[in-house]
Amino acid sequence: MSHTYTKLLTHIMFSTKNRDRTIAAEVQPKLHAYLGGIVRDLGGSALAAGGVEDHVHLLVILPPRLALSDTMREIKSGSSRWMKEEHEPKFAWQTGFTAFSVSQTKVAETIKYIETQAEHHRIKSFKEELLEFLKGYEVEYDEKYLWD
Repeated sequence: MSHTYTKLLTHIMFSTKNRDRTIAAEVQPKLHAYLGGIVRDLGGSALAAGGVEDHVHLLVILPPRLALSDTMREIKSGSSRWMKEEHEPKFAWQTGFTAFSVSQTKVAETIKYIETQAEHHRIKSFKEELLEFLKGYEVEYDEKYLWD
């Protein structure tokens, strides 16, 4: 085959360091747009970006030439630098991230989920949400490494 064709849909979640509530409500839309811009600059597409005071969600399409860990390093370092310079000098992201593949048939549902984070987190904490995802995707984890 002379060309490579992919559509790698990935739902990514990561939180602030110690899940500190350092993403002010008025900053969230700007941060989400900034995260989408980083993805775009890397050659990908951000279909949705959302979150609340202590974490973000992204639904992205990444080209196959990008390793997810390298992409996340760029997203987190660039957005952390921007947050520190523009909004919150003590801002930091958690060390790691979670990422899950998304079926094309679940794109609309995932976008709605990301766009309604504020409503969702009136009922459930990020910790509860993350544990549900890890269990639902049957990801093995050691809880002592989840919360830095």
